[in-house]
Amino acid sequence: MKYRVMRKSEVLRIAAVSVALALVAAWACPVASALDVNSTVKPGDATPDEIFRSANKSFRAGDKTGAIKLLEEAAETGHPGALWVLGDHYRHGDGVPVDNVKAFHIFNEIANGHADDAPSSPQAPFVASAFVALGSYYLTGIADSTVKPNADEARRLLTYAASYFGDREAQFKLGQIYADPNSADRDPTQAARWLTLAARKGHAGAQALLGQLLFTGDSSLPRRPLLGLMWLTIARAHAGGPSDDWIREMQEEAFSVAGESERRQAVKLSQQWIAKYQ
Repeated sequence: MKYRVMRKSEVLRIAAVSVALALVAAWACPVASALDVNSTVKPGDATPDEIFRSANKSFRAGDKTGAIKLLEEAAETGHPGALWVLGDHYRHGDGVPVDNVKAFHIFNEIANGHADDAPSSPQAPFVASAFVALGSYYLTGIADSTVKPNADEARRLLTYAASYFGDREAQFKLGQIYADPNSADRDPTQAARWLTLAARKGHAGAQALLGQLLFTGDSSLPRRPLLGLMWLTIARAHAGGPSDDWIREMQEEAFSVAGESERRQAVKLSQQWIAKYQ
């Protein structure tokens, strides 16, 4: 049964978009040729995949204006990859003005049109990401629009992406919701469940938050300091730039109050986990 969502009406991270484009380019590889200077395909005969791959080439060449036009052309056919990248551009204001309402509708189109696609399908990562984007919008709402904060709808959308598609970002966000001490939905056990799923898939934020939950414990979640320190150490190893400073700070705080033996064991366990799964 198709999952229908409600039809309420930071500059783009280049690395993230490059990954997205690369993913779609990869599943479009069977296409005979892309629109480039060496292609023999006439523009009018190009398939949506070929147009999208041409947009990828334009982005790489620094032609954002041309790339956006190509994305729009491919998006008009319902191409999920083109729709997602276009929506992300409007969400972050890269090459186009920031327009969260427009981004919302684009992500909504993907969710409505591909909700029951197989989780193993090539476009599944983009469909799942569209659900995550919609859920994120419902967590905060969109100013001066009909999209208002709706925690229940946000949780419903994220749960669908997390369970049906197994999306690690959705699992992480659900973990955040259930771990929030100020939320009426706080449920440390549920939080640990979702965070564990995302952490095992290499999500540094989930690894850090899971580690903190296990290190501190809760009335409904027994304290497991060694395991918590392990996950915090793994998270720190995966932390990236300044946006991940909170992960490093969280790990340093836990290590500052842990015993020397616990610290040594946690480091050893984290190294074994990374060697085995990364």
